[in-house]
Amino acid sequence: MQYVKFGNTGMDVSRICLGMMSFGKPGKENGVFPWAKTYDEGKEIFKKAIDLGINYFDTANVYQMGSSEEITGRFIKDFGLDRDEIVVATKVNFEMRPGRPNGGGTSRKNVMAEIDHSLKRLGMDYVDVYQIHRLDPNTPMEETMEALHDVVKAGKARYIGASTIFAWQLERLQNIAEKHNWTKFVSLQPQYNLIYREEEREIFPLCMDRKMAVVPWSPLAGGRCARAWGTKTARNYIDEVSPMVWDKTNDVDKVVVDNLEKVSKRLGHSMAQVSLAWMLSKPYITAPIVGTTAVKHVEEAVSALDIKLDEETIKELEAPYVPHIKTGAF
Repeated sequence: MQYVKFGNTGMDVSRICLGMMSFGKPGKENGVFPWAKTYDEGKEIFKKAIDLGINYFDTANVYQMGSSEEITGRFIKDFGLDRDEIVVATKVNFEMRPGRPNGGGTSRKNVMAEIDHSLKRLGMDYVDVYQIHRLDPNTPMEETMEALHDVVKAGKARYIGASTIFAWQLERLQNIAEKHNWTKFVSLQPQYNLIYREEEREIFPLCMDRKMAVVPWSPLAGGRCARAWGTKTARNYIDEVSPMVWDKTNDVDKVVVDNLEKVSKRLGHSMAQVSLAWMLSKPYITAPIVGTTAVKHVEEAVSALDIKLDEETIKELEAPYVPHIKTGAF
């Protein structure tokens, strides 16, 4: 395993992050990821991850309505991991009490409530990175940043980060923190993969300028960059999130994936390995967050660290891409 500093901090993280969204109570009644793995189904996957040296685990309060955090905490406790050596990240914003007053968002009230709920589910005194899952348009930016600062000063989080967001919003939030001498974001968790590269235009240069860690979600685009186009899996039939995120651009994305399949066959690697090797070649990437539902997925992800793509291959993989609509919502 390779380890790198988490942006402009002294904290070390593995270059592959295990996305804990894959674990939780299955079934649509428990959240938007009905294909999630139970504790027992996920034990072997988690063990493989730690055996391969992964020390960075990312979850969120909303993943299967809290059960992902619960399972993450159980794994860490039951496998006897040293809390001082691992990195645990979680998030806040989406509704945990749908339709109720103060059921979500990044108001001071909700941030202060949800960090305590997350810590209780995780069975921890603190998280290493506390992230806004999205920007809450109904809460003043100053209120959100001060609340996150107070979470850090209370010892409940070591650092703070942001997920999918527009560049101007991220810079404004950082400026607010600087103005008031509050804690600033040290990381960005955006969507980034071979079929969605819009963040290369503005926010990645901003992150490099501010020396922020970049930890992409869906580096394999929900599996679309991991297998031949049109391949059906058990998850396809019950996953309602992936179609919402990617189906609108199927026509242009298929060209990219078909090209990826061709290049991967020539190189003698799987499509997932080549996709991740491409991402890891970028100087602004800290650690892709890899979701896994099988041991082999973890093995493929870690093996991608040893694959070095030359410039011509990188250009070939990128050539079919056409601009997408930039979004700060999904």
